[in-house]
Amino acid sequence: MFFICYMPVIPDFGMVSRNLVIKDPYKFFPTENALKLWNMKILCGFLASLMLTVIASPADQDVRWIAADGRVHIQSDAPLEVIKADSEVLQGVIDPGSNTFAFSVRINSFQGFNSQIQRTHFLENYMEEKKYPNATFEGRFIEDIPFDTPGVYSVRAKGMLLIHGVTRERIIRGDLMIMEESVFIRTDFFVPVSDHGISIPKIVNQKIAEEIAVTIEIEFNRTQSP
Repeated sequence: MFFICYMPVIPDFGMVSRNLVIKDPYKFFPTENALKLWNMKILCGFLASLMLTVIASPADQDVRWIAADGRVHIQSDAPLEVIKADSEVLQGVIDPGSNTFAFSVRINSFQGFNSQIQRTHFLENYMEEKKYPNATFEGRFIEDIPFDTPGVYSVRAKGMLLIHGVTRERIIRGDLMIMEESVFIRTDFFVPVSDHGISIPKIVNQKIAEEIAVTIEIEFNRTQSP
């Protein structure tokens, strides 16, 4: 809920905004306008206090699921070479209240490949990791997920996949396992390199696939947001 008044909007995460201070409103406004401003400040103060009371109420605190060490496996199956690499620092968050989630992984965290020079080419020539350091996915589960009911669920997520500075809308399928204090997600999908502006030189196009297979495995732990 937002209120239009002469004070900043209170952010969603409970940060208290600084009040707008007018030392002498009568100096800048006629008497009638100054009175209206004073009444508006009183009303805004009351509404802001009411919002803070709701935000601070324990019954209204939201549950989040947080992950900091998920795994991403990528694989290129080309006619002349198979290339594999992994990252184990995938980060993520799920908001059950809005049925939304987000993932992020640092491009330079990938290890593996068939040689160090191959990894260097991946980071510098293809992914340009200094210019585009992260790959992210932000989306929403299409199905309603009963996060309070343990079990295994087949789910679909619709969202925006950002790789190499190019964002594409995707629907990704996966399996979601709900446990008492954690949630585990596994998903497999393909990423066409051309969709994200990644150019493969003709001299190596038989060694790098046009589509990269991606597997994500990540476990989220329950947290209570402040």
